[in-house]
Amino acid sequence: MTQLVVRRLLIDLQPPIAPHWNGGDAFRTAFFNALSMSFPAGEQYFIDSVRSGLKALPETERARFGGEVQAFVGQEATHRRLHALFNGHLQAQGLRNRIEQRALQRMQANAQRNVRVHVGVTAATEHFTAIFAHWLMRHPEALRGAEPRLQTLWMWHAAEEAEHRATAFDLYQTISGDHRWRIRLFRYVSVIFLWDLMRQTVLNLRHDGSLWRWSTWRSGAALLLSREGLLRGNLRAWRDYFARDFHPSQHDASLSRQWLHEHADRYVAVGAPA
Repeated sequence: MTQLVVRRLLIDLQPPIAPHWNGGDAFRTAFFNALSMSFPAGEQYFIDSVRSGLKALPETERARFGGEVQAFVGQEATHRRLHALFNGHLQAQGLRNRIEQRALQRMQANAQRNVRVHVGVTAATEHFTAIFAHWLMRHPEALRGAEPRLQTLWMWHAAEEAEHRATAFDLYQTISGDHRWRIRLFRYVSVIFLWDLMRQTVLNLRHDGSLWRWSTWRSGAALLLSREGLLRGNLRAWRDYFARDFHPSQHDASLSRQWLHEHADRYVAVGAPA
C-alpha cells in the first residue's frame, strides 16, 4: 500500500491571473487552462468512485484500503478546491468551461453503471495524470515564465498525482481484476480525454484571438509533438497500461518525491493514513 500525505499548499490564489499567465505563451496557457477546467468535476468523480469502490470491498479488504483511500480523497479534494479557485479567474476572463459541462453530462448518463466501471475509469484517467506528472517533472520548462505561485500549483499537483497513481488501480484489481474491461475502459478514456482536452484548448485560443497565429501552433507542436513532447514522448508509457502484468509502480516517481522534498517550505502536511 502507498503511504499518502494530505498537504495544504501555501500559495495565495486570490490575486488575478494574467490572460497569458504561462510565460506569455498563448498555446501553453490555453492548454494548461483546459486541463485545470477539467479538474474540479473530474476530481469529484474520482473521489466518489474510490469511495464507492471501498464500500464494495469485503470487510477485510476494506480495512486494508481504508487509510489510503481516505488520504487519496484528501489529496483530490485539495486539488479540486485550488483548481476551482484558479478556474474562477478564467471565468472572470470570459472563458467558457465546456469540458466540465460535457464531463458532467457523461457522469449523469453513466451514473447507474457498475462500481467496477467507475473505478476502472478512474484508474485509467489516473494513468494519464501520472504520465503528465512525470513529464512535467522532467520538463519544467513547460511552465517557463509563469509566476512562482502558479508554477508551485502545477508542480505540487503533478507530484501528488504521481504519489497516488496506484490507488484506484489497486482498488480496481481487488474489486474485479478483469483485464479485458480494464483495457476497454482505458481506450475509452484515451479517446474522450484527449478529444475533450483539445476541444477546450481550441475554444480557449479562439476566445483570446490566438487560434490562427502561426506562433500559437508552433508552440503547440513543440509542447505536444516534439520528440520529448507530452504526446509523442509518452507513447511508450501510454502503451504500458495494456500489458496484463502492468502496475503503476513500474513507472518512476522519484522526481515527484524529490520535488516534494526540496519544496517542503511550500506546503504544510495536514494528514496521513494511520
